[in-house]
Amino acid sequence: MIKAVFFDIDDTLYDTSGFATLARKAALNVMIDAGLPLSHDDAYTLLRKIIKEKGSNYDRHLNVLTKEVFGEEKPLLVALGMITYHNVKFALLRLFPETMSTLIHLKSRGYHLGVISNGITIKQYEKLVRLGLHHFFDSVITSQEAGVEKPDVAIFELAMETMNCKAENSVMIGNNFNDDILGAINAGMSAVFLTPELKESERVIIEEKSLELDIISDIGQIKDIM
Repeated sequence: MIKAVFFDIDDTLYDTSGFATLARKAALNVMIDAGLPLSHDDAYTLLRKIIKEKGSNYDRHLNVLTKEVFGEEKPLLVALGMITYHNVKFALLRLFPETMSTLIHLKSRGYHLGVISNGITIKQYEKLVRLGLHHFFDSVITSQEAGVEKPDVAIFELAMETMNCKAENSVMIGNNFNDDILGAINAGMSAVFLTPELKESERVIIEEKSLELDIISDIGQIKDIM
């Protein structure tokens, strides 16, 4: 019997598709207007390279960018870019239409809710607070806190320990097949895969491993299975 329900955040509770790209491009536009000597295309290509090298959770991408261009960091340009990035990002921050009603439904049924997310703790909390969701969750476990990232079993075990629940009573809901779904299943949990379309490679793994999981295309469908 399921007692604890864990969620990923990005592209599970809210739509992140495209918003980060728009925010980054807006930041670069402001920096170019203020003196960054690159074309829009060249600036975005360089930023993408830096993000790939440093990882998306690194918080000094623009510092690195100005240092590569000028040979030193340019604090004013970095500040202009960061403020623009955050303003645009949070202006575009929107829940999926059925997220709020789904969480209310689960709470009303007595489930304990938690978050398991790769990322920096304060940033993940910031998202939940800005989205008005933080009060729904009994625990929020991040890779920064756990010291490992999904799909490492240890982060799922820490989340269950924090919620005082066993694997057989826990389910993970997420949009990343490897990190959320396979990670949770390897930890002994049940899983619900939220995806607009199942990839052939994912279908093959499910069949080859005879995995038992629910597959949904809309977070609101959780109300039909729980």
